[in-house]
Amino acid sequence: MDIQQAASALLTAERSKQPIKPFTSSTDISVDDAYHIQLLQIKEKLKEAELVGMKVGLTSEVMQKMFNVDTPDFGHILSTMVYENNSTISKSQFIQPKVEFEIAFLLKEDLKGPNVTVEQVLQATKAIAPAIEIIDSRIMDWKFKFEDTVADNGSSAGAIIGTPSDLPSFEELANIPIVVKKNGEVIDQGMSSAVMGNPAKAIAWLANMLSEYDISLKAGQFILAGAITAAVFFDANDEFEIDFGNYGQLKVQFTD
Repeated sequence: MDIQQAASALLTAERSKQPIKPFTSSTDISVDDAYHIQLLQIKEKLKEAELVGMKVGLTSEVMQKMFNVDTPDFGHILSTMVYENNSTISKSQFIQPKVEFEIAFLLKEDLKGPNVTVEQVLQATKAIAPAIEIIDSRIMDWKFKFEDTVADNGSSAGAIIGTPSDLPSFEELANIPIVVKKNGEVIDQGMSSAVMGNPAKAIAWLANMLSEYDISLKAGQFILAGAITAAVFFDANDEFEIDFGNYGQLKVQFTD
């Protein structure tokens, strides 16, 4: 397939708020093609923004089974996509958004694969922070295959990052509880072990996967390790409050 044309189609869909049909519905596309489509879009966006972080997606066994894969995926987070805690965000800038609740790793050292270990991830991590990822699909109705969401920057659209906390031990990283409230009511609960058994493993996977494209994680970047609970659709005027126990709270309000 023409990866430049595919990248342009996704960029146009994002700008126009008009989603497109999945590439996999009409053409053969490999995972490598899909990542190159993603990278072409990021190259274009970096003309007007800075790369500040990365995200790991599809880190749970349930989500991987849904897409019939045995691996996560990744996406890029740009400076134009980041919001502070207690932000009020307009839903109108997205197409069909959802929110996910995650742990962010803030790096103090570069990480470059292959063969990055969990121990090296912990050494390179300055702190962790509670995070909300806004995901949005430029593919119609969220009906896509793995290659489509990879091409679509892992469906990433935004990130709300909370106050950093000191890095806990490897064991504690797997035992961070979260409680999700929507409009004041508890709608979900989870434990950070839902992310590959331990979210530090997701960061190691990412560093090693990126090495296939000669990309390294950089000091000063943050990495969203993957959703701890299910993604949630939202409407204008919805409010979310997320409690990460000893690791802080996050709040976000959406408007029209």
